[in-house]
This record gives sequence, structure tokens and C-alpha cells, in this order.
Amino acid sequence: MYTMAATAMSTVSMSIVGAYMTMLEPKYVVAALVLNMFSTFIVLSLINPYRVDASEENIQMSNLHEGQSFFEMLGEYILAGFKVAIIVAAMLIGFIALIAALNALFATVTGWFGYSISFQGILGYIFYPIAWVMGVPSSEALQVGSIMATKLVSNEFVAMMDLQKIASTLSPRAEGIISVFLVSFANFSSIGIIAGAVKGLNEEQVTWFLASV
Repeated sequence: MYTMAATAMSTVSMSIVGAYMTMLEPKYVVAALVLNMFSTFIVLSLINPYRVDASEENIQMSNLHEGQSFFEMLGEYILAGFKVAIIVAAMLIGFIALIAALNALFATVTGWFGYSISFQGILGYIFYPIAWVMGVPSSEALQVGSIMATKLVSNEFVAMMDLQKIASTLSPRAEGIISVFLVSFANFSSIGIIAGAVKGLNEEQVTWFLASV
């Protein structure tokens, strides 16, 4: 389960690559697709190495649907897909609303002391050293770190829109690093989306999935 979740969050769907290319430099998107794939293989081989024994090669399939008509099967999968879509939409709205609420709360509290720092702004300071270690110049690490935090706590599209606002002020090196970083589904909202999808398909597996992540 960990391997499946990590693979899903470290890669992206080919159906939205075109959307990414309209928001980022296409060369960075293509580079990210390749780098994310190989980096996922490396991380999974270290964290969750898996070796198949000879006794495990014979997979026994059970609980298969038998005797279903075409329209019965079609209706069943349409209903399952609709259930997943509703849950995914609710998860997205909930996570984005939570981030907006935290931003407003932190800005209000820090405003009492003469500052106005959002939750994502604070995360930018936390991600400053990470951005610097990744090769971003120190003069740009705070801006890049803030975008990295935005991507982590919300989703890549929100972060890409923030990047578009400051892309002209970044060096090519910083822009390339943050662009590659953004091209993945690795964020908190994706965990909620995957959990919602699993819940819609098999409610009993949600606890197991969240424990694996």
C-alpha cells in the first residue's frame, strides 16, 4: 500500500501535463516527469524493498464478479465513480478552505504585534534551508520555500499560480528547481483525495491506507 501511495503522489496524470505546460516552462515539466519517476524507484527501493518469493508468484483471485450483464456492470462502475468524484471534491474543498482559514488566523494574530505573516509565509521560513540545500540561491530561497510550502499544504496548481506571479524575478536556476519540484501530486490534499477514493471503493481499507502513508 505504501508503494502504491508513494507512486501515485510522486507522479502526475498525463491528462493534466498539458495544463502544467501552460503554467510552467515545458522543458521543466518534461524533466520533472523523468526525474520523479527514477527518484521514486530509488526511494521505494530504500524504504520499502520488496522481493517476491516463489511461493507468492501464484496469485489467487477471489471475490470476482460472475454472471454480470454489461449494463449491470456499467451501472455499478458509474455509481462507484460518482461516489469517488463527490468524495474527492469534498476533500479538495475542505483542504483548501482549511489553508485559507489558517492563513487568515495567522495573519490576524501576527497583526496584533505589528506584522502580517500568513501560515504559508511561516512555512516559507521553515522551507528556506530545504530550498537552499536543493541549490536555490540564498537570496531567492525564501520566495521559493514559500511556494514549496504552498504546494505541500494545498496543491500544485495553487503553487504554480503563485510561481507565475514571481517567475520573472527568479533566476533560471531557481525557476528550474522549483518548477521540477511542483510537478507531482505530493501534498496534503492528495492524501485526502486518495483516502477519499479508497473510502469510496472500499471503506474498510481507509485506516490501513492512512497508517501506511
